[in-house]
Amino acid sequence: MKRPRKRATSVAVIDIGSNSVRLVIYESLSRNLTTLFNEKALCGLGREVQSTGLLAEDAVAKALTALRRFRALCRIQRVGRVYAIATAACRDARNGADFIAEAERICGTRIEILSGPREAKLSALGVVSGVHKPDGIVGDLGGGSVELIDVKGNRVHSGVTLPLGSLALQDLSHKSLKRAERIVRNELSEVPQLKAGRGRNFYAVGGTWRALARIHIIQSGYPLKVMHGYSIPAADALDFAQRLRRLAAANLLANIEAVADARRPLLTYAALVLEYIIRVAKPKTIVFSTFGVREGLFYEMLPPAERAKDGLICAAQTMNGLLSRSARHAEELIAWTDRLVRVVRLRETDEDRRLRHAACLLSDIGWRVHPDHRGEETLSLITNGNFGSITHQGRTFVALSVFYRYAGLSLENEPPEIVQEMVPHTMLERARLLGAAFRVAHLISAARPGVLPATHFRTDGRKLMLVFEHRMVDLVADRVGSRFRQLARLVGRTGSIVRR
Repeated sequence: MKRPRKRATSVAVIDIGSNSVRLVIYESLSRNLTTLFNEKALCGLGREVQSTGLLAEDAVAKALTALRRFRALCRIQRVGRVYAIATAACRDARNGADFIAEAERICGTRIEILSGPREAKLSALGVVSGVHKPDGIVGDLGGGSVELIDVKGNRVHSGVTLPLGSLALQDLSHKSLKRAERIVRNELSEVPQLKAGRGRNFYAVGGTWRALARIHIIQSGYPLKVMHGYSIPAADALDFAQRLRRLAAANLLANIEAVADARRPLLTYAALVLEYIIRVAKPKTIVFSTFGVREGLFYEMLPPAERAKDGLICAAQTMNGLLSRSARHAEELIAWTDRLVRVVRLRETDEDRRLRHAACLLSDIGWRVHPDHRGEETLSLITNGNFGSITHQGRTFVALSVFYRYAGLSLENEPPEIVQEMVPHTMLERARLLGAAFRVAHLISAARPGVLPATHFRTDGRKLMLVFEHRMVDLVADRVGSRFRQLARLVGRTGSIVRR
């Protein structure tokens, strides 16, 4: 008798944008969206909508070909549920409804044509899902439009949509940068959503703005190649946008190899919109987000209790379950370091605490790597990890904590200086302290659950003691003592082991 096939838990979204058509398949609908497959086709559906009112015939053909492939990919991947959305080009074009009807026939599912306010809301929810406690203006630049919406924490306000997408602006201006500048200035000068941006963050969403971030990362020699959470002071971003415009005027953008050929002509328009947003909104920082409409769509579907979870901790728990020797041991390590922090009265902010908890969950993910390379491999894995709800400074701190757990604290084994410079000295010292605590904990327990709860911290004046319950005293050894004394020195104490 055949067993019934287990129901597929994966979900997919087909995103029909004005510039690109994309398929993303996720492992499951959860707080921590894990991508199984991601593919896009740059079709340019919106390149003539402003001037002709129609989706270009060749772009339609290219998009439908991509959709046939996407449907086949969903079938062979046995995706549990496929969702589909379409944005500005399809809602604005006179032949948009005909295209959507054919696209629905191919995809075998209903396609939601997002209104401008709906698209703005989903972009904002995407940022809420991928940025810890966001505070600022979300701007989602697509091919056909730009959506602007205010977000603070998990509160999303009303949004506005403007015909300033890169393709739309190129079309409206007939490829004249002077005309494009007038259009942008007129559209953005009185947008109320921007007036509330002074001194806050501006969250830049969309592929062409990400391309700008990629260029900035390369030109500045920035050590992390992670796009999500990459931030630039607004004044620097303004200078960069203006420099890109000068390169465009000199016809030098064609030499930028870091950006796909189809996107290069659009960089100038994206830079122009960003420049005027900075001028009007006067934000403090530009933060690039890879979380946008698609992630917002699925975040909206989650139950309230799931939405309320910390995205970073959820991602760390997933990695812990997949890569560590014991997921439960990592949870015990959180409680163990909680006790250490209380006993030595280490001052922590809420952000310090959540980063420490994330580091605990990731502290054993490198055990399968050759011992000589565990430090450097986990440093790379965490700093370049595909997860959100953490700043670049935060992910560097977590990565350094786990690096020191594997590499030790000797000067010969220090991480690259360029990585150390990503965090202030106080955070670097705290990462060394946490790494030292991990070295004690993992040596005691061999990463097995049930051991750490049988050890306790006590203080007597300037002395820090690690107390072993009677059933665990055989785990005490000289190496444990030396590592614990090293940890005690880092908190300004002398250390000793006590058998109870």
